[in-house]
Amino acid sequence: MSGPAAGTAAAATTTDVVCLGESMVTFLPSQPGRLADVPSFGRGIGGAESNVACALAAAGHRAAWVGRVGADGFGDHLVETIASYGVDTSAVRRDPARPTGVYFRTAADRGTDTHEVAYYRAGSAASAMSPENVPYEALFAGRVLHLSGITAALSPDCLALLRELTAPRPGRPLVSFDVNHRPHLWRGRAEDASVLLELARRADLVFVGEDEAEEAWGIVGAEAIRAALPEPSVLVVKRGSAGATVFASELRPGPRGAEAAAGTATPAASTDTAAPAASAGTAAPATSADTVTPVPALRVDVVAAVGAGDAFAAGFLSATLRGLPVRDRARHGHLMAAAVLTVPGDLTDPPSRDRADRLVALDDAAWGRLRLAPGWTSAGRAPEEVRTP
Repeated sequence: MSGPAAGTAAAATTTDVVCLGESMVTFLPSQPGRLADVPSFGRGIGGAESNVACALAAAGHRAAWVGRVGADGFGDHLVETIASYGVDTSAVRRDPARPTGVYFRTAADRGTDTHEVAYYRAGSAASAMSPENVPYEALFAGRVLHLSGITAALSPDCLALLRELTAPRPGRPLVSFDVNHRPHLWRGRAEDASVLLELARRADLVFVGEDEAEEAWGIVGAEAIRAALPEPSVLVVKRGSAGATVFASELRPGPRGAEAAAGTATPAASTDTAAPAASAGTAAPATSADTVTPVPALRVDVVAAVGAGDAFAAGFLSATLRGLPVRDRARHGHLMAAAVLTVPGDLTDPPSRDRADRLVALDDAAWGRLRLAPGWTSAGRAPEEVRTP
């Protein structure tokens, strides 16, 4: 059984989140400096969607990663490492003719001029994903299907696949889409990054950074981004050190899942049918359909600014699956991001759920005083958690 229609019919919701995308072996520098000067590298893994799956599994959710890797040692390493986090990798396909992608990076912050990344992913196994060769039964077997704009940029076939998966259809799970604009991946392509706007408008939950919206689409400011993306029920605009602004609404009209196809206005997945109201004082109505919830970021002693966006998405999705209010979803996103920011690689163990829930429950003043340093996820209570009369 294959194809989107068959996958929809066969779907059994036994998984919380299914993530589709390319994962690569990443080589982390042994010391700061230019790639030309780094004497050795440590091996890790990196991939936006697999990062989200690993973080969700580590947080106690049933997560699956669907991808395509080479029939090589790097492919073995990727599948085994991702599975070690508790992620279901049974639907990963092996390509005997194409290699697993790899990349090398420097220790510098991605946003600085000294940051270097050398990708070796052209012609990779993942770039051969298409509507004809992915396991739709596995992709539609979760409550949420998480996708990213990186996949769309890998090849015309990958873009066709993303268009297929975001198309409205009966039984479609809630579609989460992280824009993840990577300018270098679009160079030389017939399409440009404007297709990311098209894909985002077909999703139910969208994550996008203010900086990437300006770079990809020339759109400046959270309100303008929402105006360009009116369809998603939930839009999370990430604003760097300023935090995130969440626009949430009742599901907007339009054929998305089974109920919408039947003429009703409820989404295919029940995890976010309507954005729960935020705590008093944190949300203000933007229009009759929207609430706008700004959620400040935390102060973090950053070790490496890599993987934080994926971690934020995982934290937000985790809290969404638990039915938490919008403010708390964003706070869980910030905490997951802070965990990754305080380690060298893309992945780390998140704080325990009990610890994260205690921090999320802090009042605004205490939340604003939090400062998280390396090792905070395993440390004792922060001073802000100690309540005194």
